[in-house]
Amino acid sequence: MLDGRVKTLHPNIHGGILARRDQKHHMEALNKRGIGTFDVVVVNLYPFYDKVTSTGGIAFDDGIENIDIGGPAMIRAAAKNHKDVLVVIDSQDYPALLEFLKGGQDDQQFRRKLAWKAFEHVASYDSAVSEWLWKQTAGDKFPPQLTVPLSLKSSLRYGENPHQKAAFYVDKSLSEVNAGGIATAVQHHGKEMSYNNYLDADAAWNCVSEFRNPTCVIVKHTNPCGVASRDDILEAYRLAVKADPVTAFGGIVAFNIEVDEALAKEIREFRSPTDGETRMFYEIIVAPKYTEKGLDVLRGKSKTLRILEAKKNEKGKFSPRQVGDGWLAQDSDDLTSEDIQFNVISEKKPQDSELCDAEFAWLCAKHVKSNAIVIAKDNCTLGMGSGQPNRLESLRIALRKAGDEVKGAALASDAFFPFPGNFVVR
Repeated sequence: MLDGRVKTLHPNIHGGILARRDQKHHMEALNKRGIGTFDVVVVNLYPFYDKVTSTGGIAFDDGIENIDIGGPAMIRAAAKNHKDVLVVIDSQDYPALLEFLKGGQDDQQFRRKLAWKAFEHVASYDSAVSEWLWKQTAGDKFPPQLTVPLSLKSSLRYGENPHQKAAFYVDKSLSEVNAGGIATAVQHHGKEMSYNNYLDADAAWNCVSEFRNPTCVIVKHTNPCGVASRDDILEAYRLAVKADPVTAFGGIVAFNIEVDEALAKEIREFRSPTDGETRMFYEIIVAPKYTEKGLDVLRGKSKTLRILEAKKNEKGKFSPRQVGDGWLAQDSDDLTSEDIQFNVISEKKPQDSELCDAEFAWLCAKHVKSNAIVIAKDNCTLGMGSGQPNRLESLRIALRKAGDEVKGAALASDAFFPFPGNFVVR
């Protein structure tokens, strides 16, 4: 009835699902009303998630009509009464279900696992409905209550340290559909990713994606150690390595353009500037695209080299971060030098090339851990100081790495120097 809105919401259905077989008065109530029992409930919900994330979107009324009511009710009823009723919501579980039914033995753990999966499925479904309806109603990015549906992508060998267990989850929020990022990257080659690999790859990809010109970024322990932009991506790669070749060894290399055969050969054969002999070793290469020949060359560099193909992060993402017993939430930091107007407050006016270097250094500093200092010239980093409690110490580290090339370079800091008067760095 009601154009199909009411089909399964009926005592003949839910009585047969919810009746406990070990309760005499339950079975008597069914017999009195001529209601049979259900042993297996298999439900495919209305495809709400696919509909509201489809290309071109969906009209509000159509979205409402794709919210399943009877399906979740049957799933929840069967999951609650899982002792007597098997509930299946995933076609991947059909073979296991058939084997269980053929076996003739009762396994309560199997039933509980299906019940857990059913409740989790309904919870994720409802979170999608809630997220969509909130955006249609209020528009505020930070709702009073929030549920984030996560789906296990892989179990990891260990966490940040060897004694920590770890796993990697993909965010299934509607806002993350086709939004890009390392979580949905395709791995073409290499060892399985580790906890720290994901952190470093994410840092490298977020940094390199900020630049409009062909750029190479090399990251170690989530900090960029070399960044260079050039029309010739091979030159950009060499300069990024040269910025700090010791740190770059064993790091993550990211590009914001396609890796072709020529670039792949350069990555494979390039020798460390420290001795001119040792081939550079990397944990991960990440880029938006690869040619087939480029992939073949990189696969030949190392059996363990992880090759990732990622899509650039969309702007306007929701950026949460966990603290003890809570979460912080903010907009993603999408601001780049193109989005702001620089004010010159010095008597000497910078030349266009100097201002360009300042913008480049400033954008790099955004991705360096505070206290952050970046020295750059000709769209190439010369030295970085990161993660020091004292900003002067970060400055000293950056200057030491830059060496004699520091003359005429631009310096960027992620905050002001809180020291009165003049100071001297020795």
